[in-house]
Amino acid sequence: MQQTIVTLDLEGVLVPEIWIAVAERTGVAELRLTTREVPDYDALMRRRLAILDQHGFTLSLIQEVIGTLQPLPGGKEFLDELRSLTQVVILSDTFEEFAQPLMRQLGWPAIFCHRLEVSQNRITNYRLRQANQKQKAVAAFKTLNYRVIAAGDAYNDTAMLGEAHVGYLFHSPLNVQQQFPQFKALETYPELLAHIKANLAG
Repeated sequence: MQQTIVTLDLEGVLVPEIWIAVAERTGVAELRLTTREVPDYDALMRRRLAILDQHGFTLSLIQEVIGTLQPLPGGKEFLDELRSLTQVVILSDTFEEFAQPLMRQLGWPAIFCHRLEVSQNRITNYRLRQANQKQKAVAAFKTLNYRVIAAGDAYNDTAMLGEAHVGYLFHSPLNVQQQFPQFKALETYPELLAHIKANLAG
């Protein structure tokens, strides 16, 4: 039987949206926009960087906000059980400088993400590990003869879901569900775990 690997998005699936938390802390409403609303990730990040620069927000401030976040209720338990069954890799468009406190709380799962460019505590730019890294990671796992099951919630996850053998939308907004009806939309960790288990058995 072919070995399986599960790829999961991070924000909105296992942990809260980091930028929404930053928006709530700073009072800048525009920072609430995420890949759940904006399909163009580069345009979204350029706007975020411009806002950070305009207000003088530092990396330390954002890391302080991230330090207050906890996994979504049931997220750690879901991930623990899933990791007992199969290999799991988190594919995220967050950054190493943001992810560490959250990875600690999740028990240090493997994560593929990006890096920030920082000068004197100010975020000056960001560097993608590679473009379309979620889809390309899944494609690479397939060349290693893995059967890939993927789950994510936003526009930037849909290429990953499409590349996987099986893809699920999880905790996704209605606009994404309506545009991508080919992916089954699930709302709870027990539902997602049950579907993944069924595919592991298959």
